[in-house]
Amino acid sequence: MASVKVGDTIPEGTFKYVPYTPDLESGVTTTLSTNEWKGKKVVLFSVPGAFTPTCHVNHLPPYIQKYDEFKAKGVDVIAVVAANDPFVMSGWGRILALSDTDAQWNKKLGLTLDLTDKGLGLRTARYALIIDDLVIKYFGPEPGPGVTASGADAVLAAL
Repeated sequence: MASVKVGDTIPEGTFKYVPYTPDLESGVTTTLSTNEWKGKKVVLFSVPGAFTPTCHVNHLPPYIQKYDEFKAKGVDVIAVVAANDPFVMSGWGRILALSDTDAQWNKKLGLTLDLTDKGLGLRTARYALIIDDLVIKYFGPEPGPGVTASGADAVLAAL
């Protein structure tokens, strides 16, 4: 059950990620703190697993396809978060792909998904947030399988 709601300030968190380069050859990870989002408008969406069918085919691509539309609406940062390691996440490139190892940050939000029975362990739940100056302005949790409230179109409509 989510413990986060519209109007809440996001909890502080730190994520690992691999900075995007066309060839991703550096293999160097870096760290990002949510404190870096102070004064910025952020669209953050979460997926249970990078490159799983729904996440890779239905959830992520519209955010990339509509990247310029998000930017035109004043979004400073578009990010996806999952409990995968930063090297796996780097495969998605153009948007900021954050590794929330062991879903530590998502636990603070009350937004985890236990997929242990499927051999995947604890994952991030599927949802989207619009964060403005660290305050949640939109919260779109998915009520079940598929992509609706956390999809690019729902988030664009809420901006």
